[in-house]
Amino acid sequence: MADVSATRIYSCHNCRNHVARHEDIFSKNFQASHGRAFLFSHAMNIVEGPKENRNLITGLHVVADIFCKNCGMALGWKYEKAYEESQKYKEGKFILEKFKIMKENF
Repeated sequence: MADVSATRIYSCHNCRNHVARHEDIFSKNFQASHGRAFLFSHAMNIVEGPKENRNLITGLHVVADIFCKNCGMALGWKYEKAYEESQKYKEGKFILEKFKIMKENF
């Protein structure tokens, strides 16, 4: 198992619960309703809300909002399904809004 103390981690801004690893960033070029967001291939210590159809900038997707498992703060969403072929790469990935997470061990 990797030494977590040496891993660059993103934590919930509210309670500092670890929610993602820096090495799992897929893209930093995303926009959420409140500003910049990162697309992660994996997330941890989160709870997923119900799946719903949502019309986003890039079209219709099935998404589930994600929340910090510790404090319940909304952090972003998980892409469950993309209807457009060009957006399929997002399926199974997580959007975390930049202002809702903080860096640890950077």
